[in-house]
Amino acid sequence: MATLFVDKVDPQSGTSLEIGSSGDTITIPSGATITNSGTATGFGGANTPFFQVIKTSDQSISNASSTKLTWDSAVTESSSAFDLTNNKFTATVAGKYLFSVRVGFYDSDNNLKRTTIYNYKNNSGYRTSDFFMANGGIRNSTVYDTWIEDVAVNDYFEVYVLQNTTDSGACNVEGGSNFETSFSGFKLI
Repeated sequence: MATLFVDKVDPQSGTSLEIGSSGDTITIPSGATITNSGTATGFGGANTPFFQVIKTSDQSISNASSTKLTWDSAVTESSSAFDLTNNKFTATVAGKYLFSVRVGFYDSDNNLKRTTIYNYKNNSGYRTSDFFMANGGIRNSTVYDTWIEDVAVNDYFEVYVLQNTTDSGACNVEGGSNFETSFSGFKLI
């Protein structure tokens, strides 16, 4: 192997310079620094797959009964991995993912006491996030959950909710175009 000592390499003609050939490995040794003052393309990851789904209409939730949320619309999605028919995201790529859920609850009778999100992985509840008002008597509650999860190919995720009212009545999970209720996720690089 020979060593070439130069301070600058310019293309012989045009404005493109190629280093190596297809199949070659270009190694940057430990301790070396690459400084980019231009535009870098083709580096890093793409954070795919990704999705965000929302409810566009309200969903009635019975008192003290775990209920699977239904999703009406995909705002954005990279890989058709979110199944709106079965209301679940199925991973097509393994890795670490960031997930986020926001659920807006509404009770016109002002009797909400507890509202809970149950995040399910592979048909098993494993994360909860809730809001509890000891004396009840509120109209609105919004519950959030955000987490990082190790995900294998074909792992699937669903959102369930539970609510309790002081009068044992139903309440609504709010839908609408301003994202009262949404579920999103993407693969981290």
